Amino acid sequence: MAAGVDHGGSLGRAKALFPQAPEPFVDLSTGINPHSYPLFDMPATALSRLPEQARADHLAAVAAVAYGVRSAAQVVAGPGTQILLPRVASLVAPGTARVLGPTYAEHARAAGIAGHKVEEVSRFDELHDADLAIVVNPNNPDGRVIERERLLELAASLRGKGGLLVVDEAFMDVGPREQSIAGDVGQGGMVVLRSFGKFFGLAGVRLGFALACETIASRLAAQLGPWAVAGPALEYGVRALGDTGWQDAMRARLGVEAARLDGLLDFHGARVSGGTSLFRYIDFDRAGSLFSALGERGILLRHFADRRNVLRIGLPGSEEEWHRLESALAAWSEVEKA
Repeated sequence: MAAGVDHGGSLGRAKALFPQAPEPFVDLSTGINPHSYPLFDMPATALSRLPEQARADHLAAVAAVAYGVRSAAQVVAGPGTQILLPRVASLVAPGTARVLGPTYAEHARAAGIAGHKVEEVSRFDELHDADLAIVVNPNNPDGRVIERERLLELAASLRGKGGLLVVDEAFMDVGPREQSIAGDVGQGGMVVLRSFGKFFGLAGVRLGFALACETIASRLAAQLGPWAVAGPALEYGVRALGDTGWQDAMRARLGVEAARLDGLLDFHGARVSGGTSLFRYIDFDRAGSLFSALGERGILLRHFADRRNVLRIGLPGSEEEWHRLESALAAWSEVEKA
């Protein structure tokens, strides 16, 4: 992580910002599911032995089904998508990388590491002139969704000149899955990134996937080398990605809780204008006041240094956390009305 870059989720930073806040903090600064996939007993060999290739192959097969990819040979598993970003950006010779923004800052940084001249653009059409085009879909932090047809047209345009489209679908597990292009990666000219830790609430497992045509997937796998994914991550990936019952129930639960959060925020004068069911997005002129007021009460939101009016708010993980949030919002709104 670059020095000074805040991606949310840092309790050390929260304590430095709000040293008098009551603890434990209620961390709503991430888009990570607070209801994690349940822990289970795994074989001791997941820790004591190097992972077997057969188990890694099994994970790729399970992921292919979960993400709608036609072949396990189009799936590359890695220790989190963060590790994959610069490697994916390096698939194209250094040129012009354009990132549809504002969005997750690490894509621009990774493209720069790969030697590209990086530009953030606000219009989708501006991506056509890039050598490397990057789209986060659904977008972080505002939840913007680009239609699948437009993405495929862009991929075809880039493919025709030797370029590459990268679509980060980290939040597509809770997005409109019909807009995913994961099932189209066999056409070439595109890479789809999928995060495991966010939807399954297991960010510490460090597991992510690059989905691409077999030629590109083979190049990425060769760069990562053997044993790229730790034994425990393999076990959690196989179990959770194959558990469609848990996934369906969780999507329904998150939808209900996101609606609850919207109602609470709206009642206290902070109307939600976007996001996904894992995080809500607010853009209003009292964002700084809300961030500070809640922070002083031990509730951490995600703020953005370059967008002072914007906040991203994750879901509380328990009724106690909901009550703390409601109390803090009520206190803030009373002060704002005074």
